[in-house]
Amino acid sequence: MIEVDKIEPGVVNMFKVNMGVKPGEKILVVTDFPTAEEWRTKPSGKLLDAVRRSILAKIVSEIAAKNFPECTVEFFAYPSVGKHGTYPGIEVEEKMKAADVVIAITTYSLTHTDARINACKAGARVASMPMFLPEMFYPGGPMAADYQKIAEETKKIAKMLSEASRAHIKTETGTDLTFSLEGREGKVDAGIFRERGSWGNLPSGEAYIVPLEGTANGKVVVQAGWYPDLKEDMVFTFKDGYVVEISGGGEVGDRFRGLLALEKKEQPYVSRRNLAELGVGTNPYAKRPDNVLEAEKIRGTVHVAIGDNSHMGGKVESDLHEDFIIPRPTLTLDGKVVMKDGELLI
Repeated sequence: MIEVDKIEPGVVNMFKVNMGVKPGEKILVVTDFPTAEEWRTKPSGKLLDAVRRSILAKIVSEIAAKNFPECTVEFFAYPSVGKHGTYPGIEVEEKMKAADVVIAITTYSLTHTDARINACKAGARVASMPMFLPEMFYPGGPMAADYQKIAEETKKIAKMLSEASRAHIKTETGTDLTFSLEGREGKVDAGIFRERGSWGNLPSGEAYIVPLEGTANGKVVVQAGWYPDLKEDMVFTFKDGYVVEISGGGEVGDRFRGLLALEKKEQPYVSRRNLAELGVGTNPYAKRPDNVLEAEKIRGTVHVAIGDNSHMGGKVESDLHEDFIIPRPTLTLDGKVVMKDGELLI
């Protein structure tokens, strides 16, 4: 059950502070719902989460209509596309392009899709909220953070990323990955989307950059508990920018071994293996490790992604973008330690 009274102040604050909604604007709240195939194949717990998320989106649209009567509010639900970063269809894109403010409370992320990027080109302000939970709106949750403070720190980190040529991530649990940042720009996702065409995640709080394609070498250890349903460590090995081996991970590892199909040389498998992103979390109220949307914002973590980077300034187009959070990392930029065992040194 979703406690409307408990989330309403957070929802209203989101529209006012994060999105800067103005009288007369068109607000679109969009969500995805399980397909008939997913009803047959997914466990009941996953279906319950997805349906609950769709109900939350509907409630958010109702709260918006109640509290912003001078705005037009539309709610739209579409069939699940099954993977993060997969295009949701032309109808979703056209509705997003026609809106001033888009709140995407979905199970599968719209962030790295042409629908999102074209909506922003048309002027929409987009908050992408995949895997969002009602508790994130609660007092003390990640949506309650001071986003002005988050913005200040995140800008500093993004500047450091922009000025760096090389990055090295290392942890006591076995992650040891190096890659080039040459010519790439650090960017800010600080949760303030008031300018025409602006976008990012909510909850927010990360600086991020696209590694130079073909330069990543080493290993990333995704620890048990730091990805949904991950019960044993999962290790990605990278060579010259691409995943070449996946070990461990149990059923989650099997899923990624299927998605990346390392024995195959054709698309879409090759592009899914690309190291796509380095992110640095900056939200002090983000805490939950097994929800990627929140976990990648946890202050004192970094995350990497595989798959598409074209919607972030890179050159690889893919139907997949998956983030993996690395807790308590040591991050070195051009030989200077900027985070030591999860402690920011800026």
